[in-house]
Amino acid sequence: MLLSALPARASQAEARSVALAANCKPGKIEPLRQIVGGAGETVYKVSCTGGKSKDAFVLVQCRVHQCVLLR
Repeated sequence: MLLSALPARASQAEARSVALAANCKPGKIEPLRQIVGGAGETVYKVSCTGGKSKDAFVLVQCRVHQCVLLR
């Protein structure tokens, strides 16, 4: 049996939920870093829309099905 290593199973929807909880209306979501393996992890950059600053964003780290706000 051949198994390939996968990144975190959390999706962009879960990252979007974390951004909303951090008062960031999510716009573009892009993966910045993916680590594969048993402890797979994905870090997303979520651009915030609707604010005064065009460059506002948050970083969300997802492991398995849990996502947390990094910044």
